[in-house]
Amino acid sequence: MSRITDLFAKKNKNVLNIYCTAGYPHADSTMRIIKSLEQYGADIVELGMPYSDPLADGPVIQESSTIALSRGMTIKKLFEQLKVLRQQSKIPVILMGYMNPVMQYGFGKFCADAAAVGVDGLILPDLPEYEFETEYGAIIKKHGLDFIFLVTPETSADRVRKLDSLSTGFLYAVSSSSTTGSDKNMADTSAYLQRLGAMNLKNPVLVGFGIRDRASFEAASRYANGAIIGTAFVKALGGSKDEEQVVKEFLGAVL
Repeated sequence: MSRITDLFAKKNKNVLNIYCTAGYPHADSTMRIIKSLEQYGADIVELGMPYSDPLADGPVIQESSTIALSRGMTIKKLFEQLKVLRQQSKIPVILMGYMNPVMQYGFGKFCADAAAVGVDGLILPDLPEYEFETEYGAIIKKHGLDFIFLVTPETSADRVRKLDSLSTGFLYAVSSSSTTGSDKNMADTSAYLQRLGAMNLKNPVLVGFGIRDRASFEAASRYANGAIIGTAFVKALGGSKDEEQVVKEFLGAVL
């Protein structure tokens, strides 16, 4: 049983996944932030791998990626930083990123190195379903990594079921067809989330995009197993000299 599956077996409501950009706000921030997130109540850490052309990311996360890249963050450096991950932390960790830098690193090597440092799962939004089924899914499974697909309000019921069948860990329900950080009234997404809930999906569902505080987290969690907060947290970290204090205050205002 993976750490993610084990988490949902023990806690199936109000699961909080916090996204942060690897190497931001400082080149050596990553492990400090993971440990602080675990200490102050996050359930999952989603680590963004900085990329120069992130399709789904809004301006705040794009800027954090640009800064991290300018300070020398690479996939290789991230894996070096994560070598101490399982000595210092038990929280499930997911890597989120895009296929171009992963392919440059080497897909099989990437999965092997991720598993070796204790990463639990992957979110690669631009990995197509067909390529996953015919080529990459087997490599991911070989290394014991969960893989999370994204669905949107426009995804057909048949496709939702298909992507749910291919996903392990959880299903990522994008609250709207927009980039991260967009303002979104969570009440508008309730019918969509109720529709997903009525489908008796195999995986738990976490809601992302537009979740930023206690009210939106609770609204998202009403019809799903929990939610993902990214932009609001990355924004809070910007320019911070005391990362632990930011994490403590941010999670204190959400949980």
